[in-house]
Amino acid sequence: MPKEKEILTTKEVAEYLNIHPLTVHRYAREGKIPAFKIGTDWRFHKKYLEKWIKQKLIYNVQSKERKKSALDKT
Repeated sequence: MPKEKEILTTKEVAEYLNIHPLTVHRYAREGKIPAFKIGTDWRFHKKYLEKWIKQKLIYNVQSKERKKSALDKT
């Protein structure tokens, strides 16, 4: 059984997130996604990428709850 990769390339992250590789590059360059460079190539640690996704999900749920609460008050 092959061991799961820990370090991903831009192309692999793009496939994993179902977004364009240039979007992955832009997010990395802007610091919107956890990444590091090896030479000129971006690399992504899967553990930190999964943590980033979980944080985004939590934020989105909390945001929806805040919006619903604000609407309920009006």
